Amino acid sequence: MDIKLEKKKGLQKKHIPYVIFGAIGLLLIGLIVFSSGAKRLQVNSETLNIGEVTHGDFNEYIRITGNVQPRTTMQLSPLEGGIVQEFVVEEGNMVTKGDVILRLSNSQLNLDILNVEASLAEKENFLRDTRVKMEQEKLNLQQEMAQLLSDVRRAKRKYEQYKRLHEEELISNEDYVQAKEDYELQTTRRKLVANRQIQDSIYRSIQVDNMENSLMNMRKNMVLTYERLDNLNVKSPISGQLGSIDVVLGQSIASGHKIGQVNDLSSYKIQAHIDEHYIDRVSAGLEGSLERSGEVFGVELRKVYPEVAGGKFKTDLYFSKQMPDNIRTGQTYYVNLSTGAPDKLVYIPRGSFLQSTGGSWIFVVSKDGSKAVRRPIKIGRQNPQYYEVIEGLNPGEKVVTSSYELFGDSEELILN
Repeated sequence: MDIKLEKKKGLQKKHIPYVIFGAIGLLLIGLIVFSSGAKRLQVNSETLNIGEVTHGDFNEYIRITGNVQPRTTMQLSPLEGGIVQEFVVEEGNMVTKGDVILRLSNSQLNLDILNVEASLAEKENFLRDTRVKMEQEKLNLQQEMAQLLSDVRRAKRKYEQYKRLHEEELISNEDYVQAKEDYELQTTRRKLVANRQIQDSIYRSIQVDNMENSLMNMRKNMVLTYERLDNLNVKSPISGQLGSIDVVLGQSIASGHKIGQVNDLSSYKIQAHIDEHYIDRVSAGLEGSLERSGEVFGVELRKVYPEVAGGKFKTDLYFSKQMPDNIRTGQTYYVNLSTGAPDKLVYIPRGSFLQSTGGSWIFVVSKDGSKAVRRPIKIGRQNPQYYEVIEGLNPGEKVVTSSYELFGDSEELILN
């Protein structure tokens, strides 16, 4: 009876020579490749980004992100403090200059108005009484003057009669002297009353003027007090759109406290925050551009704020001429801001290769496109689209600009 022999699994003695010869062959191939001095890697060319070396105008600019803001914004603050009683206009509505936005109440101001009104009425009554008394005094002086004039005439007539009689020695000397003294006394009294009339007239005129000025000032104070009452109606300082109101009903707010703002929507600006790395290259007067709905709009940097917060500084850019038709507050625009005049330079497209090489070398594609060889270069300035090449490349050459992370330390790429 025949016995079936099973085949032995695993490495057999007869296989050992083949394994040894195979290992020796692989070692020889490795030595040949190593002796060639280059580490090659086969790469699918369709997975690479290949750019061309160009000589032309290199525009030095930075790409910044900005938000649309109204060019003019007015703070909304009450001129008179009080308690919020009523909202007349809701947030986001359009207002015109002078529109009442909210109303306040102030009981102390109402009390002040009552006190001013009472003081004004008292002052008016006092002025009226003073004028009546002055008129009475004026009439009394006029009556006294009339009586004195009459006394002067009688004393003069008696003195003249006694003078003739005394000259004819028909009366005694004493009677003549008395008549003369009476006449002189009445004349002196008339002069004194006349002077008093003049002085009283001047005094009355000054006193009335002072009282009228005081009364006028009180009336002005009354007008100002009523204006304070009107200031409890918080009004819009300009025409525009009412922003958010940061108060609630029943809240007590002080005079000058910011409660909101009104935005003038007739003109806009772009407010952008730029990395502090560019602070020495950014100044007022720089020009830039942005694209919106297929159109390009020019902008100009008008203001650079001095503060740096969070590693960035704030800037304001105004539209040079035309603004986009559909512009709205809060929209985000991407602005290309020029930081220097164009120069004729050699440059290549931006790419991820810089992260692996640091700009010290790059893979240059051969003329037939079959391979890409590593070559040392030197990178200079850059903008959001291109890198300046200071040395190592010539215009017309093509380079691999995509990431080199998968290439390892290869020195040559075989492009399939």
